Order: sequence, then C-alpha cells, then structure tokens
Amino acid sequence: MIDELMQRLRDGEWVYGIHPEASERLLEIADKCHELNALRPSQMEEREQLLRGLFGAMGCGVTVHSPFRCDFGSNIYIGDNVTVNFGMTVLDEAEVRIGNRVFIGPNVSIFTVIHALDPAQRVAGVMRAEPVTIADDVWVCGDVKILPGVTIGSCAVIGAGSVVAHDVPPMVLAAGNPCRVIRPITPGDIVDADSIFGESVK
Repeated sequence: MIDELMQRLRDGEWVYGIHPEASERLLEIADKCHELNALRPSQMEEREQLLRGLFGAMGCGVTVHSPFRCDFGSNIYIGDNVTVNFGMTVLDEAEVRIGNRVFIGPNVSIFTVIHALDPAQRVAGVMRAEPVTIADDVWVCGDVKILPGVTIGSCAVIGAGSVVAHDVPPMVLAAGNPCRVIRPITPGDIVDADSIFGESVK
C-alpha cells in the first residue's frame, strides 16, 4: 500500500496521504535525520554513509550541514560537488533533483506537497505533490522557499529570502516574493582575476 501511495504522489495524483504505513515511514526517516544531526561535523564518513542510505541517489563531494530534515529522503537525488548549508528542510513527497555544483544557503526549504484547499478534505489528508528540479551550477541563497513544481535553470542565482513559485530560466539573477528575474548574469559579473587574493585550490 505505501509503495503504491508514494508512486501515486510522485505521479501528481490526489491521494489520501494520512496512512499508518506512511506515518511509520515518516517516523523512521525522522529518526535517521535525528541520527545525522547528532553526528559531529568531523564524522564525515559516518555522515556520508547515513546520507547515502537516506537519499534516492547522491554523487561524490557532497556536503550536507546539520541540522537537516526531510520527509522520505528516497525522493531526493543530488549530483556531484553539492554544498547544503545548515537548516535545510525538504518535503519530498515528489522527487527533488539537485544537479552538480549547486550551492544551497542556510535555512532553505523545498516543498513538493500540495494539500487540498477545502478544509474538510485537507483534514482528511487529501494531497498531491509536484517535483522540484534545481539544475547544475545554481546558487540558492539563504532563507529561500522553493514551492512545488518549480524548475530552476542552470547557473541561476536565487537571492536571499526569495519565494520561488514559478520556473526560473538559466543564467539569471532572480529574487523577491514572488521571485522574479532581476537581470541576466553576464561576462561583466566575472571578478577580475588580478584582484583575487591567493590561488584556487581546485
């Protein structure tokens, strides 16, 4: 029952989401998140092992700072060389796909679940979900909220405190509530190499 329920949620169908098996799985994942958040930052191997068991897939070079919280975990897919700052929340009733080399600032929330607007149906657990996609090389600044069904295009930057309710095209700076495109990112945004202290370690 739970596997069919989860599949129907991933397919965007309306379901009765309050179910004993779903509640049991949510509690199991909450315990895993608690276990992750109790580990010291220096316990990198233990943290990576726990995350690989939690997520649907995770690439190499991924850092997830605590605290971190998700609903199911198995619907989260993360690429290579991703940095997730502290305080991230992911309600992953549908798939959440995060590309390569993505920076996610502190206190970012990603939501996929949509509850019924009618209060009686909402209390009864009627819900559906829509996926979220964050493409390669995106920077999501702190305190951003990403709503169900959103795709953020490659190389985009989402300004701090934004509420992203609609798709964001590639290679733009977008910000606000609701989030909107401010301007394209251009070669003029490249920092003059002669003004940078030190040397790159990459």
